[in-house]
Amino acid sequence: MADTVVDCHAQVWNPQAVHYPWMAPGLARTDRPWSLDDVRDDLAEHGVHRVVLVQSAGNRADSELMLFQALTSPIVAGVVAWVPMTRPDEAAGQLHAWRHEPVVGVGHRVHEEEPEWLLRPEVDESLGLLAEHNLTFDVTAWTPTLLAHVAALAERHPKVSFVVGRLGRPPLAARSAGDTVAWKDWSAWLATLGQLPNVAIKLAGIGADLPAGWTHVDVQPAVDVALESMGPDRVMLGSDWPSVQVAGGTYAQAWAELRATLDGLDERDRALVLGGTANRVYALPLD
Repeated sequence: MADTVVDCHAQVWNPQAVHYPWMAPGLARTDRPWSLDDVRDDLAEHGVHRVVLVQSAGNRADSELMLFQALTSPIVAGVVAWVPMTRPDEAAGQLHAWRHEPVVGVGHRVHEEEPEWLLRPEVDESLGLLAEHNLTFDVTAWTPTLLAHVAALAERHPKVSFVVGRLGRPPLAARSAGDTVAWKDWSAWLATLGQLPNVAIKLAGIGADLPAGWTHVDVQPAVDVALESMGPDRVMLGSDWPSVQVAGGTYAQAWAELRATLDGLDERDRALVLGGTANRVYALPLD
């Protein structure tokens, strides 16, 4: 299992069946179904053995779409679903209904909520449910405020594994423009999260704020900070597909460039980022 390559962050979309609040209606690049069939050849070419699908919208229909994809695609090892974290009773019922499904975590697009959403008492209560079900909590904590909230919650809920997307959105463009303050703030919060053993981070989608055609050289500084702060046993690699495709890139380009950022690691540490960390954090089933 240590050498199994896992894409820890992919999605499936179907605008005809699921409402995505962030998706612009009628935009040709998104207004079509996207399934793993679209990248089956890419997965095989790059030696990706397993995929974790992650929620794209705060509704049950999106989760059901992912679970159907898991049913029809053996490569799907787990699903990070959505439950109404602000309605704990309803969340509990939904988790019970999915008790035999390959749900390995719960996600929420917290960057779309008001800044204090994570600190709501109802969310705190629902985090207790995740601990009972041995599920992760995946969060799009992309600001210093949200990273601070994650740190506070991780201390309060040591039995819940928190997974931060996009490396906490490192300010790569600001760094290139000479904004050292933003870079130091982000680096400091990663160092703080690194002290919390129940926090992991995803190396996925970090080129989203850069011009098209970015390479591993452009994102390497952020990867180096993440690896130093968190260690390879708490960093995992994901494609962020199909977002990369919609933004004008390809699965192959995103995966190859992100994987190239790991070339400086020894074989053991590289294997952790490529799959070992995801297998452990998500408690993925054995093949």
